[in-house]
Amino acid sequence: LMKKYAILFFLTLFSFKDLLANHISGGEMIYEYQGPGALPGTSKYKLTLKIFRDNLGGGAPMPGNVLIGIFNNSNSQEIIGSPYNVSITSSTSVPVATPPVCMTNPPTIDYNVGIFELTVDLINNTTGYTAAYQTCCRINPLANVQNANQPAQGEGVTYVCTIPGSNQLPVGHNSSPQFITQLSAVCHGNIFNFDFSAVDPDGDSLVYYFCYAFNRGSAVNSLNVDPSRPPYQSVTYINGFSGTNPLGSSATINRQTGMISGIAPATGRYVVCVCIDEYRGGVIIGHHRKDFILNVNDCDLARAQLNPVYYGCDTYTKDFQNEASSSNIQTYYWDFGDGSSSTLSNPSHTYADTGIYLLKLVVNRNLPCSDSTTSLVKIYPGFFPAITVAGQCKNTPIQFTDHTTSNYGTVGPWSWNFGDPGSPTNTSTLQNPTHIYAVTGNYPVEFIVSSSKGCQKTVDTIINILDKPALTVTHDTLICVIDTLQLNAIGTGTFLWSPNYNIDNINISNPLVSPDITTTYKVTITDPFGCVGNDSVKVNVKAFVTLLAMPDSTICTGDPAVLQINSDGLHFLWTEIPAGNTLNDPTLKNPTARPLVSTIYHVKANIGNCISQADIRISPIPYPAANAKPDRNICFGNSVQLLATGGSIYSWSPFVFLSATNIPNPVCVNPFASVRYVVTVRDTLGCPKPVRDTVLVTVIKIKADAGPRDTVVVLGQPLQLHAKGGTSYLWTVFNWVDNPNIADPVALPLNNIEYIVKVSNSIGCFAFDSIRVKVYKIAADILVPTAFSPNGDGKNDLFRPIPIGMRSLDIFRVYNRWGQLLYSGTDSETGWDGKFAGSPQESATYVWYAEGIDYKGTKLKRKGYVVLIR
Repeated sequence: LMKKYAILFFLTLFSFKDLLANHISGGEMIYEYQGPGALPGTSKYKLTLKIFRDNLGGGAPMPGNVLIGIFNNSNSQEIIGSPYNVSITSSTSVPVATPPVCMTNPPTIDYNVGIFELTVDLINNTTGYTAAYQTCCRINPLANVQNANQPAQGEGVTYVCTIPGSNQLPVGHNSSPQFITQLSAVCHGNIFNFDFSAVDPDGDSLVYYFCYAFNRGSAVNSLNVDPSRPPYQSVTYINGFSGTNPLGSSATINRQTGMISGIAPATGRYVVCVCIDEYRGGVIIGHHRKDFILNVNDCDLARAQLNPVYYGCDTYTKDFQNEASSSNIQTYYWDFGDGSSSTLSNPSHTYADTGIYLLKLVVNRNLPCSDSTTSLVKIYPGFFPAITVAGQCKNTPIQFTDHTTSNYGTVGPWSWNFGDPGSPTNTSTLQNPTHIYAVTGNYPVEFIVSSSKGCQKTVDTIINILDKPALTVTHDTLICVIDTLQLNAIGTGTFLWSPNYNIDNINISNPLVSPDITTTYKVTITDPFGCVGNDSVKVNVKAFVTLLAMPDSTICTGDPAVLQINSDGLHFLWTEIPAGNTLNDPTLKNPTARPLVSTIYHVKANIGNCISQADIRISPIPYPAANAKPDRNICFGNSVQLLATGGSIYSWSPFVFLSATNIPNPVCVNPFASVRYVVTVRDTLGCPKPVRDTVLVTVIKIKADAGPRDTVVVLGQPLQLHAKGGTSYLWTVFNWVDNPNIADPVALPLNNIEYIVKVSNSIGCFAFDSIRVKVYKIAADILVPTAFSPNGDGKNDLFRPIPIGMRSLDIFRVYNRWGQLLYSGTDSETGWDGKFAGSPQESATYVWYAEGIDYKGTKLKRKGYVVLIR
């Protein structure tokens, strides 16, 4: 196996570069008894201050002298001659263990320790003395203590030793323990073991523990200072660390051996202070301390680590993994102890039988930096924890019983936590303990049980502690005088019913009772642990069943009817005559019926064997048959009479254009728009509910159109008339037309004339329109004005042609004097507005050109000039 290295990097650094230099990495002060002093009643002691400096950390060299103060513990006052100016005695290198060759990124370690020695005679007293040295500024940054760049937080140091007086040491003398310091590397996240034990010159018993490091006291910089008198205060811990937990929860110190071990925290510097209590003959006689800075480095080692024991209490299969992680691990080899092996990093293995197996893990097998370890695997499946809890009330014993079974070995030991921290008996190691709770509430109970084969499991449960036993009793009830009723009480314990009146057994949970009068029965329950509770049930006794039904009723066909009865019955059953299925639930007291024919509903109400019966007839009546059809079409300006039937009361809406709204036959008078009327019909003889119908009155407007209002032709040019807007047409002025009874006759007017047409539809609605025709007694031509004025006054703003006798206008163009085309179109209604590209053109003479086809098919071409006037 590869040698397991203690992976601790003990850094102590001093620097006196300037007054605020961060220089302290660790130190201690010890005392040694040298014999009697020069004067009677005195003793001679040698005080040794050790200060450590990191030679690689920079800063000032080791100080040449220090001030050490000595204080009388009876009054904390300095003795005469204190403080003492002590020069350095020696400065030597601290031994460092060579790091393993396979360590990744091993740190370089180079430290000096400065020794300052003072021999002094002290007067023997009862309380003893405290020697102290103070200075500012530990090395920084620190991971667990406030950094020294904030001096007010007290990151300096105070090193002390306490010399006991005769009260602590009645007989003999004492010298303080002396720590053994060995430096080696610490890698973050790796296991480390550091032997921080001490040697006691007097052979006293030593107890080790983590304690709080002291701060700077009166020191404000690195200059020598007369130390402040005791007691001394702690540094300020940060990031969840403390003096008793300086390296986190994964690192501890052995109180008997002084061995610091565990998993190293994250990379950084950590202030750690270790205290020692000295015992002689079982009595504490002294106290010693040393603080140092642990430097955790970014290094790594290949390690094999397993849990001490693995238990298989559920199945034969176990999952394994290396408990020490490292980037240096290249291979894994697992020997499961049953002839099987694996090279997986996290294997799962199933054992064929029960037993104890030796598990072995080798990392980097047959490679450099190999390491191995072993562990035991105990396979004993079939461990089944189980518990029961009996009892329920406060101030009475609650019985906890273990029902755990194990297929292998014996069950035990046991550990109970009753979830009652205020009780002095909150825990127990008995198999079947009892516990008394003083207050009601829910309590979390934890039960941990083990077996002789090493299996262990935890059972968690919540128990509810009550004022009285849980008890559920039959609800108050109703019976007939001739009936018998079974009462029912649910709970754990013995029962006692009262009064003892017409009850068959007063000591059972479910007795039979047959009272003749209304009686309240009370039950008292007593559980096995003496907890008492009670409840009661009222038995209401009836001599007969009351039943009063609603009168017969009529409903509108299809409507629901709720059958109402007043009764003190417990159960109901409805039947129908004639038989049907019109009830939503025949067992309801007041069911809903939807009969389509007249139906008798018979109800039977009972309380036990007492019965009453009644009938209700429900007769459905049809809804009114409202009818307002048919829809009406009328010509605009006419009136129409509406007519509704089916009831005796009528109401029309909306009311617009109607002569009345509360009669069956109102007149719709001269509506100018179509209207949809709704009539609501009610019947005073049958179903009173309203029924509605609608009728649409459509107003038809004829829009006669005889064509363009004005047109021009030349003499001899046929004119095609075209009217629209209806289904029949009559030209009332029919001079020179070929057929006055059609929509589009051909006219050949000889003079100016206005043609009038009557346009009608199929129901006789009609309207008139006309067209004026101007007859030019000239040949067909394209007439063009000689000037126009586009000034926006609405007069002569457009330049456009006037086609006379033309079938089409094919070209109309306007050019400026340079021949540039300014306008082109074929519509005689639109024309040129005097602009080009949106810009008004100047006043000038412009050239136009036009082409078209006349009504005879002859092509005409015309051109000329026009003057634009501004």
